[in-house]
Amino acid sequence: MLLELAIADAYGAGFEYADEMIVNNDLSRYVEHPRFRLIPGSYTDDTQMSIAIAEVIVAQAPWTPQVLADSFVRAFKRDEREGYSRNFYHFLLEIQNGEEFLTKINPDSDKSGGAMRAAPIGIYPTPEKVIEAATIQAAITHNTPDGINAAVAAALMSHYFIYRLGEKRKLGEFLQSYVSGEWAKPWEGKVKSKGWMSVRAAITAVMRNDSMSELLQDCIAFTGDVDTVAAIALAAGSCSEEITQDIPDHLVTGLENGTYGRDYLINLDKQLMSLANKNIS
Repeated sequence: MLLELAIADAYGAGFEYADEMIVNNDLSRYVEHPRFRLIPGSYTDDTQMSIAIAEVIVAQAPWTPQVLADSFVRAFKRDEREGYSRNFYHFLLEIQNGEEFLTKINPDSDKSGGAMRAAPIGIYPTPEKVIEAATIQAAITHNTPDGINAAVAAALMSHYFIYRLGEKRKLGEFLQSYVSGEWAKPWEGKVKSKGWMSVRAAITAVMRNDSMSELLQDCIAFTGDVDTVAAIALAAGSCSEEITQDIPDHLVTGLENGTYGRDYLINLDKQLMSLANKNIS
């Protein structure tokens, strides 16, 4: 899950709000963004914050805003990187711990930050537990109805496939039975910054593609905030028996592999997925 999320994030980062780059959407390589200072093959905030969430789950630490905020800050401080929004990046630079994070953050966003990091939460054993956990983590930064609903839907996407709750084509209907939103309605056109937009586009792409390579290209083809769309979609798609796992090898080997890169993600994935059939509290 995390490896595929990171590959999608890193690949999509070259196309984010850069419609002119769409001619390069052939999966042949990680492309350099025309404006952002990102080394091709490097992941962004979507992956780093998903790592922070996954580490709390694997540690089976208390699921509290304080613990989660500490994890967000720790993940950033040990591996500072571009890719966050400018304001949030500078916010993370200035604070030192989770307590300061919670004291100083403006939690009223309805953008995609709560959803982009929610996929690992799908590992919890019931939809109700997933909803509770996704809501708590989203409210730290995105305590709005749209921000929370987007995060809950993104978490339930991976849960649906991990626990084999139904056919891929029924994903949207499943989500609508648990969280408010038009999740079964196909998304069309450019994806802007609102969280529900990224999640709806990701759902649409997952439902209509049968391989990970097609899924990744389809996510990028929407244009707009495509790294987030791709990260959400491929995290879920990696857990589906109906989707062929055919991400090109050169995108796997081309993903960054520093201390918290490819090998770290593979190992964290193993720990995360080992919890799938356990009753974690």
